[in-house]
Amino acid sequence: MIKTDILIIGAGPTGLFTVFEAGLLKLKTHLIDALPQPGGQCSEIYPKKPIYDIPGFPEILAGELVDNLMEQIKPFNPGFTLGERAETIEKLEDDTFLITTNKGTQHNAPVVAIAGGLGSFEPRKPPIPNIVDFEDKGVAYIIRDPEVYRDKRVVIAGGGDSALDWTIFLAEVASEVTLVHRRNEFRGALDSVERVAELTKLGKVNLITEAEVKELKGDDHVTGVGVKHKTKGNIHLETDFFIPLFGLSPKLGPIANWGLEIEKNAIKVDNSYDYQTNIPGIYAIGDVNTYKGKLKLILSGFHEAAIMCQSAYQRIFPDKKYVMKYTTVGGVEGFDGTKKEAKKEVVKAII
Repeated sequence: MIKTDILIIGAGPTGLFTVFEAGLLKLKTHLIDALPQPGGQCSEIYPKKPIYDIPGFPEILAGELVDNLMEQIKPFNPGFTLGERAETIEKLEDDTFLITTNKGTQHNAPVVAIAGGLGSFEPRKPPIPNIVDFEDKGVAYIIRDPEVYRDKRVVIAGGGDSALDWTIFLAEVASEVTLVHRRNEFRGALDSVERVAELTKLGKVNLITEAEVKELKGDDHVTGVGVKHKTKGNIHLETDFFIPLFGLSPKLGPIANWGLEIEKNAIKVDNSYDYQTNIPGIYAIGDVNTYKGKLKLILSGFHEAAIMCQSAYQRIFPDKKYVMKYTTVGGVEGFDGTKKEAKKEVVKAII
């Protein structure tokens, strides 16, 4: 049995940053994730996708963010159970929790932090009759390596942030990028919409609105798509790849059966204090939780992780009073005995 202070369900960015915040409090952590590597969706779905809203980084690739987080938590030696899904939870007589994975691995901790992101997920597929026949043969629902599309013709379908972001990114990679959307209005960020419009004027993007991809053509690989336009009728586009980006259908999986209060496929928490669920000792942070005013941003998950760890410390050590020290003053000390000293500056008063 694996014992720890905080058992973290989910090894995405929020789960990884929880290790750091817990480490500052001298709390040990262990992470469980169904994926074979840390990083969550940032590693599995879009490692090469740029992220723009991480403080201190005007732009950083999702995979690089994960690498940085792994380097940041290295002093605290977290444990990992990867490639296994947290299946059941049991409250023991000593007020701790026993979590068992689908492969039978048991974990014991007084605090559980659910940082499972969107949970398990499946891509939303457009209603094209033969689309399954071309999966991995020119049809992709997520982009893992944009270099696959270097100097290729690409048709993207969708009107959200993902479709807009990848259209912008691939405009500098692919030989030809076409974005097909069924409306004139987009659901994505305004600056992304404006950037796509600018690229269209420059001839780097072929934008087709009020239209839908209805047909795929090819033998062993996609060679073209049939587009139905609202006013122009049927349009044929030759292409090497078709990428429908209509989002993911998130599912909580076994966590939904743990007796937690669920609302719209997310876990309700108390955001007035510590992001604890309706079961004391179980917290939910990051995209997996919900509360009034919730923003599904990575930086929101980082904030929630910091607050949660303070509450977890008080739960584990109710008789101790922790005095928070800034890392600029106290440095960072890991459980392996290493310590990165904070730089000390002497300020001379000028009289």
